[in-house]
Order: sequence, then C-alpha cells, then structure tokens
Amino acid sequence: MGSPRYISLQRYWSVKILIIRFSSIGDLVLTTPVIRCLKQQLSAEIHFLVKEQYISILNANPYIDQVIGLRNNLRSLTRELKKIDYDYIVDLHKNLRTAYFSLRLRMKTLRVHKLNVKKWLLTKFKVNWLPRKHLVDRYLQTVKPLGVYNDGRGLDFFIPQKDQINVTHLHSSLLPNQYISFVVGAAHATKQLPSSKIISICRKINYPIVLIGGAKDSENGKKIKNLSGPHVVNLCGVLNLQQSADVIRQSRKVITPDTGMMHISAALNKEIISVWGSTVPELGMYPYYPENRVAKNTMVQVSGLSCRPCSKIGYSKCPRGHFKCMELIREATILAQIPPPLTSNP
Repeated sequence: MGSPRYISLQRYWSVKILIIRFSSIGDLVLTTPVIRCLKQQLSAEIHFLVKEQYISILNANPYIDQVIGLRNNLRSLTRELKKIDYDYIVDLHKNLRTAYFSLRLRMKTLRVHKLNVKKWLLTKFKVNWLPRKHLVDRYLQTVKPLGVYNDGRGLDFFIPQKDQINVTHLHSSLLPNQYISFVVGAAHATKQLPSSKIISICRKINYPIVLIGGAKDSENGKKIKNLSGPHVVNLCGVLNLQQSADVIRQSRKVITPDTGMMHISAALNKEIISVWGSTVPELGMYPYYPENRVAKNTMVQVSGLSCRPCSKIGYSKCPRGHFKCMELIREATILAQIPPPLTSNP
C-alpha cells in the first residue's frame, strides 16, 4: 500500500481519517477542499481510497499521506485497512461498496447526502427541488461535525514537476497566456460539443488553439485540427492528464464541456467558458472558484429545452436523437467571450 508521507510527524497526529471517493476525475478534484481542510484544521493523517486508475490524480496532493488503490479483493483490502485503525471514515461516494467498508471496519462514518431522489426528479420530470448548493459545499457539510469549515480557498490540483510543460517546445506558435485551450472530449458523448461545431468555432477564433483530450479523442482531434486551420494544435492523446492540466494552466482561457477538465481548470483558477449539453449547472457541479476569485466562468447552454437535463452524468448518445442541447449552442455567445489577442496570430 506504499509508505505514507510525513512519517516523522505521525506521532503528533491525534486523528486518522480515511476518505472514500472511488471516481471519477471531476468528482475527485471536487473533494480537494475537504482533504485540505481536514489536514490543516485538524492536523489529521489523511488516507484516501480510490480506484487504482485514478491514483495519479491524488498522488501529488501534499495534504494526503497515503493514497490507497481499490482492488477487486475487498476482503483482503479490508483486512489491511483494519490494521491502520482509523478514527473516522468520510464517505464522499456513498454506494454499496463504501457501505461494505464502513460495516467491516466498524468506524464512525460521515456520509455525504447524495440527493439522488431530487436529482431523479429533475432529470425525469424537470422538477427542481435541489438546494442551491455546490457539491463542494455539500462535501464540506459532511465533515462539519468534526468542526471543519470551508476555508474559501477553492479547489486544488497539483502538477508534479516531471509533468510540467514548456509549451513553446510543443509547438512554436504557443506562448504562455497567449493561446486558448479547447477541451474536446468528455466521459459521455452528450456532454461534448459535436466536432462540426468545434471546427466552426475554431475557424472564427483569432488565437492559437490547443485541443485537449485523451487517447479516445485522438482521431477526432486530428479531424478538427485538419479542418480548422494552422492555428490549431492537436494534443489529444499526446499528453497524460497532468501534462494536459499544465497546458491548461498556461492558457489564456479554456473552452470546455461539463467534464473533469472543467474542474481542473477551475482548480487552476482559469477563466472558463463552460458549455452545457445534457447536464445542467443546477445539479451542483459547475466550476468552483475561491471566495476571492480572480477568474470567472461563463456558462453557455440552450435554455427552454423540455428534455434538459436528461441525465445527471450524460449518455453515449442523445436519447431523443436530435441532440439539440449541443447542436443549438450559439457560437456567437462563445466567441463573444474570447479576448483580443495579445500578439498577432502566427
């Protein structure tokens, strides 16, 4: 399970806490205020249980002492966790597997209120009884019984030095703070802009543009780059998540759908143009900034569609076949938020 950091300080810690959130990228980034506040306000030893494929998102976080990968053999993992003797479990996922760990470890557990019934009412019947409260604030409400409060510092995302990028080395047209990052992909297709819409927008932006996406977005990135013009640089599938985050960190502005990269952009205090399709900000997962925010988020969406939101997480295709929530996005609204170039476009 790896050696915890800060070993020389462990004897001074009085509280040992296991945070559980198995996935995914955006949800994990949204847990970071809880991690930081528990560490700084309680001087707690923080362990975090997460699916193994997401360990890299948390490894560089200095407020976490041990990141533990979720394995298929739950009994074996539970035996190992019992040896650590936690004081509290903070369950920010709340499903059957997290209930299993809580039951077997027999520890005091603080569980997030997921509001699933209210989310279902919104997506199924368009009845919005959800509180006007961001998921981050609901996460922090979960640990309020421990005396923890919101420090107002927003999200964290830590980029290891080995993954920090000299953007000019990637492409001669790129200079820090003088290009736009455009996030192409999303975990679900109904959250992402159609490629034809992205191409049309890119053609009208007088700025170098970097396309950000994972390996599954590589072909789409090539298509968009080839049809958009020489000012577009395709990095889809070229960089890992942390390297992509560092490219975003150095950009002037970020255009992104409701996806993990949107939350990473907010953690890096970037100005965001967030584009919403099958999901809506009312679900409580819009960009979350520090109280003394420097950056801003402009939300772009199609209002008045009777089918929105159709899901709290998105689908692989539009359930009604028309995909109006993205096809009807007004390009002019996005383009109006693009600042004048600091230098002439190469």
